[in-house]
Amino acid sequence: MPENQPTILIVDDDRNNLLSLEKIFNRESMRVLTALDGKEALDLCRSHAVDVLLTDLMMPGMGGSDLLQAVKAVSPDTEVVVMTAYGSVESAVEAMKKGAYDFVEKPLKRSAIVKTLRKAAERHSLVVENRTLRTRLMKFEKRTIIGNSPVFRRTLEVAMQAAPSRATVLVAGESGTGKELVARAVHESSNRANRAFVAVNCAALPETIMEAELFGYERGAFTGAVDHRDGRFKAADGGTIFLDEVGEMSLAVQVKLLRVLQESEFEPLGGKTTRVDVRVIAATNRDLEEEVKRGSFREDLYYRLNVIVITLPPLRQRLDDVPLLADHFLNIHAARNGKDIRGIAPDAMDLLTSYYWPGNVRELENVIERAVVLTRGNTIAVADLPPRIADEERFQGQITVSIGTPLEEIERRMIRETLRYTKGDKRLAAQLLGIATRTIYRKLEALEPAPESDSVV
Repeated sequence: MPENQPTILIVDDDRNNLLSLEKIFNRESMRVLTALDGKEALDLCRSHAVDVLLTDLMMPGMGGSDLLQAVKAVSPDTEVVVMTAYGSVESAVEAMKKGAYDFVEKPLKRSAIVKTLRKAAERHSLVVENRTLRTRLMKFEKRTIIGNSPVFRRTLEVAMQAAPSRATVLVAGESGTGKELVARAVHESSNRANRAFVAVNCAALPETIMEAELFGYERGAFTGAVDHRDGRFKAADGGTIFLDEVGEMSLAVQVKLLRVLQESEFEPLGGKTTRVDVRVIAATNRDLEEEVKRGSFREDLYYRLNVIVITLPPLRQRLDDVPLLADHFLNIHAARNGKDIRGIAPDAMDLLTSYYWPGNVRELENVIERAVVLTRGNTIAVADLPPRIADEERFQGQITVSIGTPLEEIERRMIRETLRYTKGDKRLAAQLLGIATRTIYRKLEALEPAPESDSVV
């Protein structure tokens, strides 16, 4: 018997009719189970994976309608077709309202009953397949921390050590390194895991509404405040609030945040003091120490946030993790787009693991998604990668200096050759050198112009 044939359960108190139907479906190479009453049928549904139940509607004891409801409770995916005597269509329609797939009238015609059950079996197959795909997709799309490189594992160890505490955490790192993912992992590994995790992108909130969004307001507190509204801190009470890009906060909002950290209380706009029990996890891609020196970030707030610092390495410093991440994103986007893609070709993976990834993990995911969508085969090839990766001239340059060369001169050469490689992109050059973009500008202003080095080999 073919493996993909459906399992049919036939229920009828008329033994002759039952045997006749069993012969019909056996000839159709279906797996056939039979029962003379509803109780026996229900037991079979509990012990077997039944695709389609074909039941008589009028039976002594548990009738077809009651059996329908009981089977749907035990095996929701089983499709039910009811058999009804001529003139009892109303009962059959009522059964369909309760979840039956279709009904057939007696006396039964072989071709009609076979066609109806085939369609019901196809429906069952589609429902199960869709559920399986959704389950796979949910599994793949569940954001999980991936990485085995030593530098990344050390970072995660710090995060997991900090998780059970009440300490404020500052997650630092470039954009796209997964700061929110780590913040969620800290929350989910803490004793607040069953309470709210509220994420706030401070860079996306205009300064004029940031205070109201974070702390809420009372009716009439300002023009347009027509009703009371709780803020994000109130929503996170008992749980964790994640303040992404905390360096974008205005000084006025920083004062209120400092009070929350110190006193666990704040005042909504136009309201009275409100106490909250909230753990704060902040994240930034800025150098907050530099911001403090510039006067754009409060020093007292910086030290309140800087209790536990988790610094996420950029992807270029953990290239060993690229194959793991690439395979993970491949599974996600192949499932999402309904494509059967089995892997990434070795030469394509070589390019991925040697690229410098200025956009970090976020850029890698975008590259894999693009490749999944555009590939015509079942393997991601070099041709499926963006030109900036596939046609990249690898940076193999070296700067040779003699012993005794002043550090200032070495720094000047390093900055200028890196800028030459990035074609003048100061932001990218800063990322490659591991310094802030503003430091590039400051160094360029401080360093005297010098001729381009001819010692690059």
